[in-house]
Amino acid sequence: MKHITSDFDISENDLKEILNLSSKIKKNNEAYQDIMKNKTLIMLFELASLRTRVSFEAGFNQLGGHAIFYSIEGGKFTRDESMEDGIVNLSRYCNFIMARVLKQDVIERMSNVATVPVINGMTEVYHPCQNLADLLTIQEHKGKLNDIKISYVGDGGCNTANSTMIGGINSGMKVTVVCPENQKYNPNPTILKKLNNKVEVIHDPYKGVSDADVIYTDVAVSAGMEAEKEERIKAFKPYQVNSELLKKAKENTIVMHCLPAHIGYEITREVMDSPQSVVFDQAENRMHAQKGLLVWLLNK
Repeated sequence: MKHITSDFDISENDLKEILNLSSKIKKNNEAYQDIMKNKTLIMLFELASLRTRVSFEAGFNQLGGHAIFYSIEGGKFTRDESMEDGIVNLSRYCNFIMARVLKQDVIERMSNVATVPVINGMTEVYHPCQNLADLLTIQEHKGKLNDIKISYVGDGGCNTANSTMIGGINSGMKVTVVCPENQKYNPNPTILKKLNNKVEVIHDPYKGVSDADVIYTDVAVSAGMEAEKEERIKAFKPYQVNSELLKKAKENTIVMHCLPAHIGYEITREVMDSPQSVVFDQAENRMHAQKGLLVWLLNK
């Protein structure tokens, strides 16, 4: 049994297997439509999400299984039951546990007691399922991952940036994080060290996207950061993905955003709706990549 608590739980070889399986299922779902028959996925949400819930639920249904949504808003089960006791119970009922929670330690506590695979649907540190979808999208549009340059523009210390760095390096990509000089918005030094300092960090936005095959951005103000809204909007204004920034990259550069996008802040409507934008392909691939991950975990 294997848990996916972070992107570090997915090796380079695992990544290839999952993406290959995701592509096969996307092309021919009929061949896998009964693979999850009589199996159940429990989806635990401390924080609501359009894409995470619907992509997991629809995907598991397409594989012949049954997905259940359960809210753990406030980090608690019914009547203040402990996280550990709740997960032990769910392990007796379900075949997979997917959780979207605010703190990484909660996912790790779940995996410590679960007897079925636990999947990180997002925490404040990692977003591995998003990264699988991102890599699948890049592979489809660029034909490969090896030696592709991705420039992540914005908050280099957020969960999406962390997963982009880990998944990008593990798949042979050249990863550049383009962020303000403020240490608060720079990549986590521990993660950089684990990646053998292969990630390039640049503070000049135009220089950072030079020769980029992929430009990726995310919201400047994530959930839980509302008190920092004005400070963050000001800090990230020079890093907005707009037509001027896009001109500094390659002509065939694709633009990605994990959504929801705050138009006029981290990205403009012009770029979001441009032919170079693949954000909705990326969103669709959440479902396909997660189907690949679930089938891969079943085989494990």
